Amino acid sequence: MKPSVLVARAIFPAILDKLAEHFEVEANQADAIWGKAEFMARLQGKVGVFTTGGERIDAELLLGCPQLRICANMAVGYNNFDIPAMTAAGVLATNAPDVLTETTADLGFTLLMATARRVSESEAFLRAGLWNKWSYDMFTGSDIHGATLGILGMGRIGQAVARRGAHGFGMQVIYHNRSRLDAATEASVNARYVGKEELFRQADHIVLVVPYSAESHHTVAANEIAWMKPSATIVNIGRGGLIDEAALAEALAAGRIGGAGLDVFEGEPRVNPALLALKNVVLTPHIGSATVPTRMAMANLAADNLIGFLLHGKPLTPLNAQVLA
Repeated sequence: MKPSVLVARAIFPAILDKLAEHFEVEANQADAIWGKAEFMARLQGKVGVFTTGGERIDAELLLGCPQLRICANMAVGYNNFDIPAMTAAGVLATNAPDVLTETTADLGFTLLMATARRVSESEAFLRAGLWNKWSYDMFTGSDIHGATLGILGMGRIGQAVARRGAHGFGMQVIYHNRSRLDAATEASVNARYVGKEELFRQADHIVLVVPYSAESHHTVAANEIAWMKPSATIVNIGRGGLIDEAALAEALAAGRIGGAGLDVFEGEPRVNPALLALKNVVLTPHIGSATVPTRMAMANLAADNLIGFLLHGKPLTPLNAQVLA
């Protein structure tokens, strides 16, 4: 008999066909959102699960699903995984790095530009039929070319954003990271390392690309926002919990910073109502990787991790490789 796996959300039919060549597959093409009890019930007898980033894998679930051997995330982020609990239970965790780097950086720069140039606000004005004359200060925003770009989190995606800013728009790029990049990498993206406070005080535009963890929760709160220039903008393409959304909304409403562009939210898919009420924030529903080629590459990688591990003991992108020993 083929091993049984669960696909927790709707995915490309071609990926289901690929998995079905090797496994008994229980799919969820209706894209139902299962509560924890139902998720656990559907995992019974399954040795693998294809997750999409929103399905929580923790100690309680693992205790109730003793046959589970691998959870393959169709996402680069994996804050839905309790890695220590999975490691203790001998369950492999995998993610989908690299394949979404450039596409997510594109979206980050899209949000930066839309926020700086007040695109959403001006489009709403036009669609409402309010545009009846030109004026010298109508929706004046801030320049991107030649401005100072501050990047918090300088991994693959952060470096891709830096390249766009430095090489495409002549921006002065500064960054802060847990550890400084080597000199060759800094030179390749034309970026300069600074302290966190200096980044927030100097940057005209800030992009957050920090992985989420308990340590990075609300890494941008009232203090950091207070350091920003009144004209500065901030973009978050990391995880919603990186920003104290209440503090951000308060600063935006008071005009203490220029604007924000957010693709991720602390309680998503719920969005803080205070943010929804504001004009100087651009909001997108977690679409950083949302192109067909990239989403297909992410799904293929998750599927290949299931196949590689369950059939050959060789996953492609393990997060807790110690369980393989």
